[in-house]
Amino acid sequence: MPEPSQDAERARAPLPFGVAEVTGPSMVPTLHHGDRLLVHYGARVRRGDVIVLRHPFQQDLLVVKRAAERREGGWWVLGDNAYAGGDSTDYGVVPDELVLGRVRFRYRPRTPDRRSPLAVAAWALSSARPVFSDRSASRRLRAR
Repeated sequence: MPEPSQDAERARAPLPFGVAEVTGPSMVPTLHHGDRLLVHYGARVRRGDVIVLRHPFQQDLLVVKRAAERREGGWWVLGDNAYAGGDSTDYGVVPDELVLGRVRFRYRPRTPDRRSPLAVAAWALSSARPVFSDRSASRRLRAR
């Protein structure tokens, strides 16, 4: 399950933006292990947004999931990788107070083996992407 680094959390901080690092495969293909995220803490969450939240049973653990739908009591969240688990199918609805923010942007850090100018240019063109609310493309959101 993707988990932002614990140092990255800035919930309710004076600056509403922070950086988090993804670990785990539950948001593949949208996010990959090692991706860095720009998180807008306190942002309004809509259906389809990729969000950072506290795990309902381990509140010292931060996770990244997609807000699938609004339900009584909070958000039903799902990972984009149906086989990874670790989402609302395991722990139910996530209360609003555990939702910390919305992911706005992701980038993949450059690996040390990419030294040639062509490799650096390819990395620069593909590493940084905004994270949009992918409402129509996610078959998993419609299936539940």
